[in-house]
Amino acid sequence: MSVEPSPPSTEPRSPSPRLGLLPMIIFGSRWLQLPLYLGLIVAQCVYIVLFLKELWHLSWHAIDLTEQQIMMSVLALIDVVMISNLLVMVIVGGYETFVSRLDLQGHPDEPEWLGHVNASVLKIKLAMAIIGISSIALLRTFIEAGNLGSNRAGYTDTGVMWQVLIHLTFVVSAIGVAYVDKLGDSGARKHAE
Repeated sequence: MSVEPSPPSTEPRSPSPRLGLLPMIIFGSRWLQLPLYLGLIVAQCVYIVLFLKELWHLSWHAIDLTEQQIMMSVLALIDVVMISNLLVMVIVGGYETFVSRLDLQGHPDEPEWLGHVNASVLKIKLAMAIIGISSIALLRTFIEAGNLGSNRAGYTDTGVMWQVLIHLTFVVSAIGVAYVDKLGDSGARKHAE
């Protein structure tokens, strides 16, 4: 699988404006975020180890587990994948938005969403990913809700109620962020006209 280099651009690049010392320092400070994104890549590797550990446990003990235990293990795997997807969005989208362009135009593996990512789009995507992760956690709680009141219960009635309220808070927050973003877009369009 080879990646052919793209032909050089025929458009002449306009020279970069010369910045004064202070603007150059301020603008260059965005590179201080690079170690943060590299750290998130390390966190991604930790999630790979966690995923493989969960998968090994599920595969090794599949015959001994009940259907509910298998379902809980699969939900744990899905949860790890969704958190990993969230990390990818933050790493790639955040780097592209706040640090430097990746120049992936025309690359066959360029994510579709990356072409139109900005801070507003990234916020909404992150909010939706957090809701998805919270939904998986809540589903795991609901599956175990049949054990409420017994010694085997991992949750209390109050704990379940708080999880639902926290999930609803995530949903309302995401709706609020999307609504404010829509207001900003419509205001910008009216201003442009």
